[in-house]
Formats: sequence, structure tokens, C-alpha cells
Amino acid sequence: MNNTHLWRALGRNTVISVILFGALLGLLWLVETYLLPCGEAWRGSLLKWHDPAWVVGIPASVIGVAYILTVRDPQNYTGFFAGIVMSFLLGIQFLLQEQYDSTFLYFFVFIPFQMMSIYKWSRSKDDGGASFEPKFLDTPRLILSVFMLVFITAGDLLLMNYVNHGSLFPSLEGRAWVGLLLNGLLISSSFLANYWLIYRKTDSWIYWFIYSIAGIGLFIILGNIFSIVLFSFFLVINGMAGIAWIKATKPENYGWLSIFVK
Repeated sequence: MNNTHLWRALGRNTVISVILFGALLGLLWLVETYLLPCGEAWRGSLLKWHDPAWVVGIPASVIGVAYILTVRDPQNYTGFFAGIVMSFLLGIQFLLQEQYDSTFLYFFVFIPFQMMSIYKWSRSKDDGGASFEPKFLDTPRLILSVFMLVFITAGDLLLMNYVNHGSLFPSLEGRAWVGLLLNGLLISSSFLANYWLIYRKTDSWIYWFIYSIAGIGLFIILGNIFSIVLFSFFLVINGMAGIAWIKATKPENYGWLSIFVK
């Protein structure tokens, strides 16, 4: 089967992503230049070109949006090649930011996940079988998935608090523990989103939605305006992809959702 049209879709989505990010960066430059108060305190508050990690994050985000736009089509596995490049760049970004939990995940978990996705998606496409169709999880796997979300979130919270503060359990004073909780939720939701994409489960987009919301909340606490805008952008893109997958899911593949949809 000729897959040229799939690669063309990836190329087209990459161009769209470049245009979208170009417009976003241009808008932020106008805001930073003409609307924010003058002075050193506000310079670089949106566009941090002096920060190597931030600079690496820009192409990672551009390629990441192309990845999401491509796998929005449950038939197009070529987006995972972009996902591998995105994961590599994000791993470098988090390494520069000394976020070693995220560095490990992107290098040693997400890249292998995306390689597995290429293998399974391309095989199911060639077979043309029912495994090619997107499906919701069944109820037992949904319960297990929710348990893993809580377990990984709590584990990352305790680990990062121990690394940063030398104590296993975070203090409830102040809001620092909220940031740790949201960071853990960011890790766990992205883990489950990437994992369930391998098996073409529509639930993966629920976790991408949680990922976007957690990112917005985390960067509100950290006061990072650019990342708030960026994750709001991701929220829209992931929402569009999720809706496309739900529409592509046949009623007989609703899984746990069939309990609520008659």
C-alpha cells in the first residue's frame, strides 16, 4: 500500500504548526514590546531567547503540535516519527532545566513508546483488521488506568519532594506541594496518554486533556506566562484531536462509555 498521502499529511501538518507558532510568537513579541510595562523587570518575561532550555522547547513544541495534528487521524502512524523527534528535544530541554524525572521519561519511556506505536499502527494498517479502529478501554482497564494515574502522580510527588527538600512527605504549608502535585499529574497523564496511543485507545486523549489542564495550573503557580499560553494552545489542539477520535470510534467500541451511552 502506498503511504505517500500519510507522509504528505505529516508535512502539511508541520507547515501548519510552523505557521501557528510563528503567529503565536509574533503576537507575544507585540505584547512584550508594546503592551507590557517598560523596564528590565519585564524584559524577556514572555520570550526568553536568553534561556537555552526555552529555545530548545520552541522546536519541540512546533514538532509536537505537528505530531498531535497528524495522529488526530487514527489511520496515520507517521506522526509518531515527529513524536520521537519531539521527545528527544523535550528530553534535552528538561535536562537543561534539571528536571531529571521528565528527562528519564522522554528518553527512556516515551521514545520507545512511540517506536512501538509505529510498529503496531503500521502493522494494523497493513492487516486492515478491526485492531485498526480506535476503541475506548473496557471497565477493568479503565479502573487500572485510573489507579496508575494516582499511583504515578503520588510517586513522582514524593520523589521530587525528597530530591528537592530532603524529605519524603511535603509540608502542607504554602503552595509548593500543589506545584509538586500538578507536576506529578503532568508526568502521569503524559505517560498514560503515550501508552494508550500505542493500542489506539480513545482514552489517551482524556489523558492529553488532563496533561494540558495540569500544565496550565502548574505554570500559573510558577508565574510562567509563556508556558500558560503554550499549554492553553495545547489544550485546544488536544481537544480537537480528542473530538476527532471520539467521532471515529464506533458505538460497539465504546467500552466503559457504553454504560453511560445507550
